[in-house]
Amino acid sequence: MDRPETPGAGPEGLSPWWRRTVLLVAIAGFGILSFIAGRAYIDAPPIPERVVDRSGGTIFTGEDILEGQKVFLKHALMENGTIWGHGAYLGPDFSALYLHDLAVDAADSIARKRHGQDMADLGGAEQEGVRARVREMLKENRYEPGTKTLVLEGEEVDSFRKQVDRWAEHFSTPSRSGGLMTDPIRDPQEMRELTAFFAWTAWAAVANRPGMDHSYTNNFPYDPLAGNHPTSEAVLWSALSLIALLGGLAVVLFSFGRFNYLGWRHGAQNIRPAMVPGDATESQRALVKYFVIVSLLFLAQVLVGAAAAHNRAEPGTFFGFNLYELLPTNILRTWHLQLAIFWIATSYVAGGMLLGTALGEREPRGQKSWVHLLFWALVAVAGGSLLGELLGINQVFGSLWSWFGHQGWEYLDLGRAWQVAMVAGLVLWSVLLIRTVSPALKDPERREISWLFLIAALAIPFFYLPAFFFSSTTVYSVVDNWRFWIIHLWVEGFFELFVTTMVAVTFYRLGLVARITATRVVYLDAILFLGSGIVGTGHHWYWTGQGGLNMALSSLFSAMEVVPLTLLTLDAWDFVRL
Repeated sequence: MDRPETPGAGPEGLSPWWRRTVLLVAIAGFGILSFIAGRAYIDAPPIPERVVDRSGGTIFTGEDILEGQKVFLKHALMENGTIWGHGAYLGPDFSALYLHDLAVDAADSIARKRHGQDMADLGGAEQEGVRARVREMLKENRYEPGTKTLVLEGEEVDSFRKQVDRWAEHFSTPSRSGGLMTDPIRDPQEMRELTAFFAWTAWAAVANRPGMDHSYTNNFPYDPLAGNHPTSEAVLWSALSLIALLGGLAVVLFSFGRFNYLGWRHGAQNIRPAMVPGDATESQRALVKYFVIVSLLFLAQVLVGAAAAHNRAEPGTFFGFNLYELLPTNILRTWHLQLAIFWIATSYVAGGMLLGTALGEREPRGQKSWVHLLFWALVAVAGGSLLGELLGINQVFGSLWSWFGHQGWEYLDLGRAWQVAMVAGLVLWSVLLIRTVSPALKDPERREISWLFLIAALAIPFFYLPAFFFSSTTVYSVVDNWRFWIIHLWVEGFFELFVTTMVAVTFYRLGLVARITATRVVYLDAILFLGSGIVGTGHHWYWTGQGGLNMALSSLFSAMEVVPLTLLTLDAWDFVRL
């Protein structure tokens, strides 16, 4: 038995406050994050039922905006450009470009009305007067909640009509559009609806939130001509986040200096290895092909990423070959992201089953067959979804584009049917892990670290569920709320925690560290990762329609996400000595 090294240690040699602290951190963190998620529905920019001119004539409708969002998604434009800063940077930020062109159009129109000259021909004082009027006009929020009607000034209406043609021209050639296929959107009605969607995102980015002196997106993007400048809240919380970072580093480094048992203990500990290299079960040997696929997926990701990046050097052509007409950059970037997720997830799936068998110390009946089945299921999901995304952007699936083709949301591009299949595969993986680890749950020596291993593993399929909380017509701000529950919590949070657990189990079973050391490290990293990372998820929502409360909380917590990463330097030295 390991000697208790902390005050109040329980019968297993570890203070119960480690477990309690992790639980309290998780409850507090998810309580705050859930409250912020609820506020996303309230604070999201409204979608008007009608957008009209001063005389009451309809310019476009709320249905046009949502249909335009669907056009944006089914053509995978989020893997080309961005909305409110979220997406790819192969193309423009569509909301920012629409807003800037709107401001320029309005300035030219006002200049001609007031002075009979173009904006560029006016004197300094006259230009400033025009700019002031542009800022005043764009910042005024003329949305009427009672009638759900948004009123546009004449200059805004004229700009919208001009921009329909501009966006059609933008998407006409790959060299101009950032490597998209030629004329991906050929239906004039779809182009008009897409422009309506861009117009709505630009309005939300500039019009003041009711009762506030900044827009729904906290004045993002920055555009002085339109009146968008950094808010005082952004400046304040940026400064305070640096203080939180320094304070967090000080506390954690002080704790590591004060309590010498934190981190990975080094030196001989006279522990008999329970996992011997070369001594593998049948199911563990069956996992070799998983790691071969991981290597191939990683290689494919590198090559696809290089092809997408090449468009920057040679826009619209690939060493003289018209690659981007067959594989436009939006599909290349989609594959680049999806291949990364697939090889990382596959390596975790294989590593989890390898270590699960080592923890359980027995081979469940039929485990090898289940390992083979899960492998081919993962291959089918990966290959089918990648092919479906290519066919999807070519509009092969018609109205079923979001089910079998390309959903259009960055990082969650694979069709809904493939998502369901992937979750089913992860559930099967969870069942296989439970089967292999269950004997260890009855052994006092292995019980606690085995529970930690299982909980960290089961969090992976569980925290993918927010992918099903929205559709192609859900308000963009709400989607981005749930999207980053997955991107940040799933990929950057619980994947990292599972890695820590896998390393701890590996060192423990190889006899490099004592059980109490491995268990304590998992608890410590869980406190640090979850303590900063859960609420810190909100740093992705500064400019997507969330309120000031999110900015305040998320800036402080997300800055402290650097703390556990800094501690990796201490881990690195411990690894060398181990």
